[in-house]
Amino acid sequence: MDVTFEDIERAADAIKGVVRHTPLERSRWLSDERREVSLKLECFQVTGSFKIRGAMARIASLSEEELSRGILTVSAGNHGLAVAHCAERLGLDATIVVPRTGSRAKIEAIRRYGVTLLARGENYDEAEREAREMERASGKVFISPYNDPWVIAGQGTVAMEILRDDADIDTLVVPVSGGGLLAGVLIAAKAIDPRIKVYGAEPAASPTMKRSLEAGRIVEIEEEATIADGLAGNIERGSITFPIIERLVDEIVLVEEEAIKRAIARVAREDHLIIEGAAATAVAALDDMPASGRRVAAIVTGRNIAMDIFADVARRY
Repeated sequence: MDVTFEDIERAADAIKGVVRHTPLERSRWLSDERREVSLKLECFQVTGSFKIRGAMARIASLSEEELSRGILTVSAGNHGLAVAHCAERLGLDATIVVPRTGSRAKIEAIRRYGVTLLARGENYDEAEREAREMERASGKVFISPYNDPWVIAGQGTVAMEILRDDADIDTLVVPVSGGGLLAGVLIAAKAIDPRIKVYGAEPAASPTMKRSLEAGRIVEIEEEATIADGLAGNIERGSITFPIIERLVDEIVLVEEEAIKRAIARVAREDHLIIEGAAATAVAALDDMPASGRRVAAIVTGRNIAMDIFADVARRY
């Protein structure tokens, strides 16, 4: 299924009133004589991450009959939070499946909403498979965190905002896992100006998209633990994000764990912001990017990190 720039414009209309237009701020400490760097602060978004964009766009597309059946999703945390928020706002029945090993901070935040929260599987991949089985058995409408045209369109609204706030941006850096955000950003940015460079930033411990692009098809890999828990997990077979990214992305940059942790600590020290590992991956990738443009925007995707993990990273780095 194709996703167009017109779909992203429709998604922008669908999420008005729910999603915030987040700040795009120049970073003095990341900028130098070579380039100006701005941070798109989706950490200030409703529920603490960009995921509300795609979740609301998908739910807004559902018919009354579909809504009456209830909604179901799987999440490492942030997407589940977004779906829970939308469900509560609209009075919908929602079931959120999370891996037993998921982020404590994110799971506890989901628990505060009036949704059914189920812990299934020892990792994201197992949780996703179980959620898909529940979809077939229950008849509930499944809202994928990434493998859905409306979700991709909703996430693409981030790029629209960035380029409307600063039309001179020529390079975007986007955290990537399943690819919903990267695919949406690619479609929007390349439609607005095909010359814009778009780089994916992925943890070296979980290089699912990078390895799949190298193979020319979606492959399953053995992953290591990463502080960027929101970027962990393999890509669902047949995901529509993969061909979009394969066609449009300029490069995927792999980021080591130490660099991600240093970025979390540096953003806290320099900008007085708490951000999670997935968000810090985009900031850390700036050091490893190939030659890029003069005006760069990195998407700081979220803030939902457990405080004990944050405190340990801040102390050590």
